[in-house]
Amino acid sequence: MRAINIFTTIHSKYNNLTNTEKKVADYVLENIDSVVYMSITDLADVCGVGESSIFRFCKSLSYKGYQDFKIALAHSITVENEIPQLTEKVMMNDSIGQVASKVLSTNISALNETFNLIDSTKIDEAINCLLQAERVIFFGVGSSLMTAMEAKIKFMRITNKTECTIDSHLQMMSAALMTKRDVAVIISYSGSTKDTIEVAKKAKECGATVISITRFVKSPLTSFSDITLLCGANEGPLQGGSLSAKISQLYLLDVLYVEYFKRSYEESIRNKETTAESVVVKLL
Repeated sequence: MRAINIFTTIHSKYNNLTNTEKKVADYVLENIDSVVYMSITDLADVCGVGESSIFRFCKSLSYKGYQDFKIALAHSITVENEIPQLTEKVMMNDSIGQVASKVLSTNISALNETFNLIDSTKIDEAINCLLQAERVIFFGVGSSLMTAMEAKIKFMRITNKTECTIDSHLQMMSAALMTKRDVAVIISYSGSTKDTIEVAKKAKECGATVISITRFVKSPLTSFSDITLLCGANEGPLQGGSLSAKISQLYLLDVLYVEYFKRSYEESIRNKETTAESVVVKLL
C-alpha cells in the first residue's frame, strides 16, 4: 500500500467514500503538512467528526488504522533526498557540521516550545498532588518507558514513594492496586498508545490522580487525565522515539523535580544526602 502515493489512493477512492469520510479527505488534501503531526482527536475536531469516523476513513483507504495512515502520509510527502525518519530538515547531502547544527536547532526548538506551553497553575497543582501522594507510579511504553524509568530514578534520590514497572502486564496490575491516595504519572507522546490508555483508565477507575505528559491537548489519554502537561516537540510518524520529544519530556519532569525539592526541602536534602552516601562506596 505504501508503494502507492496516498494522494492517488484518496483520489481514486474518493467517490466511494461516505460524505463524512469525504469531509476528512478534503481536509487532509488541503492541510497535508499539518495532518502528519495531528493526533486522531485533533483531526476529528478540526473536521467536525468523531474519532470513529477518522478510523473508518483510514480503513476505507485500506490502512490498518490512523497510525498506519500517518506513516503512509509521511512517505508520500517526503522530499527527494530528505530523511524523514530523522527530521524533516536533514538532507542526504548535509555535512556532519550541518547535521549537528540542525539536530541542535531541533532540540532547542522543542525545549523553547515546551517552555512556552508550561501552565504554572497546572504545575502547581501537579506538585501538590505529588507531595500529598502516598505513592507516585510512573508509567510509559516504548521510548516513553525509558523516560518514566529516568523520572523514577531521579525522584528516588529524594523520596521513597516512587515506582516504575517495565512489563505492560505488571503495569496494569500496579494500576489496578492504586487508590485515591496515589498518583499515576503517565508519559506518552501521542497519547493514543493502547497500553498507556488502558493503564490510565484503570488508575482513574481506582480513584488515583492521573497526570499525563503528552504532546496533544486532546487525545484518548487526556480524557482520563486530571492534569495534562504538554511537551513541545513535533514528532512525525516515521520519527518514533526522537530525542527532541524525549528531551522535552525530561525537561518537564526536571521542572517537577526541582519544584518538588523546593517544597519538601528538609526531607529532600536529607534523603539526597542519604542516597548519595549509600552509593559512594561504589565509586573509585
